[in-house]
Amino acid sequence: MLLGTQEINAAGRLEIGGCDVTRLAAEFGTPLYVMDEALIRENCRAYRAAFESRYPKNVICYASKAFLTTAVCRIVEEEGLNIDVASLGELHVALRAGFPKKRINLHGNNKSRQELEMAVKSRIGHVVIDNMLEIEMLAAVCREAGKSIEVLVRCTPGVDPHTHKFISTGQADTKFGLNIRDGSALAGIRRILEIPALRFDGIHCHVGSQLLDTEAHEGAVDAVVGLMQDIRRETGVLCNVLNIGGGLGVRYRSEHAPPSYDEFAEVITSRLKAGLDAAGLPWPILQQEPGRSIVGEAGVTLYTAGVVKTVPVTEAPGKRTYVVVDGGLSDNPRPQLYDAVYEIVVANKASEPHDQTVTVAGKHCETDVLIWDVKAPRIEPGDTIAVQTTGAYNYVMASNYNKFLRPAVVLVNDGNADLIVERESLADLVKRDLVPQRLQKKPHRGRRNTDSMTDAAVVIDR
Repeated sequence: MLLGTQEINAAGRLEIGGCDVTRLAAEFGTPLYVMDEALIRENCRAYRAAFESRYPKNVICYASKAFLTTAVCRIVEEEGLNIDVASLGELHVALRAGFPKKRINLHGNNKSRQELEMAVKSRIGHVVIDNMLEIEMLAAVCREAGKSIEVLVRCTPGVDPHTHKFISTGQADTKFGLNIRDGSALAGIRRILEIPALRFDGIHCHVGSQLLDTEAHEGAVDAVVGLMQDIRRETGVLCNVLNIGGGLGVRYRSEHAPPSYDEFAEVITSRLKAGLDAAGLPWPILQQEPGRSIVGEAGVTLYTAGVVKTVPVTEAPGKRTYVVVDGGLSDNPRPQLYDAVYEIVVANKASEPHDQTVTVAGKHCETDVLIWDVKAPRIEPGDTIAVQTTGAYNYVMASNYNKFLRPAVVLVNDGNADLIVERESLADLVKRDLVPQRLQKKPHRGRRNTDSMTDAAVVIDR
């Protein structure tokens, strides 16, 4: 499975964005995240076009939680998308990148006062209110700042998205939003309308992630149109914005077949327009929040193969070949979190037949299997392994488990490879460590204290 600008060159090696992947690994080291700029831009444009051709009052907000750096903020802005953020840190990155403030939405199911203060001070586009407590907190922040802000209300539509339970958000039993069925959503909107500093602009819902059909979105559209009717009937207010979230899936494996952007847009807009017209409601601005479907297939993670070992399989006759790479759980926790699956290309043997089955494992102190039983050519120590479709929820979920260094990120396009996130250094691992005075080591008389933290840091830096 080759994605985006990927191709196999004359030397039989994988190329992305006109860059030989084995050379990227040699230049920047591994593990390494590689992002295909051309595919990100193509996806932004195609997603916009699919919806704008069917529903002109349309705004696409990139879900930055999928993959966020200063450089990607610039790309998203240039392609005409808005952006949604879900934390103080994500908001800070967007603002620091110079992203237009009025094109930022702030999410979060337990927003801190600091987050709300930054949102109000910066005069961002919308705060997406999640709960009753937040209404009062945001009102207080606005009063103290002498400002007002536009808000959307996150509503729980009560639909089952049929995806992994850890990425399901639209069902009734969820920590997110105000429930439509039990009246909580309408009650929250009533309260907002009583507060002059909170300018109610519409409603929001999100049903889940990595969805490979449109069923959940169709159910959510029906639910929110019904709520819009209730809002008009009970308060006389019309929703100017309807945000239906994101969730469209991507191809992690060849057999995955999510709807195309056009297929998805046709189903959603047809259902929405029919529902609005039947209810006698004017068409609101339709907002959406794709993340994974914009950047997921644009990302590849490169590893260097190390130990290759074949072991007996205890639960069934046969053997399993493990290929152990120089990363794993710390740069991609998704397999451990919710059984994520992937395919690989052995970059320096990309033209060779994938006629063996291997299990790709990481080097952490856990089972740490990245991919069970995947097809590959014969892999040897030193080979460059490219794991496909790692552009979403890999870099942003990376950790320092086992004190691993978080990888670098390289953006490739038209034969150019630009570093957009530097690899962490050993010094980075201890730069925020503090040692209480009572634990400081005391130098022995007559010799230099060579084992102090300061001296150790000097040695590390060298």
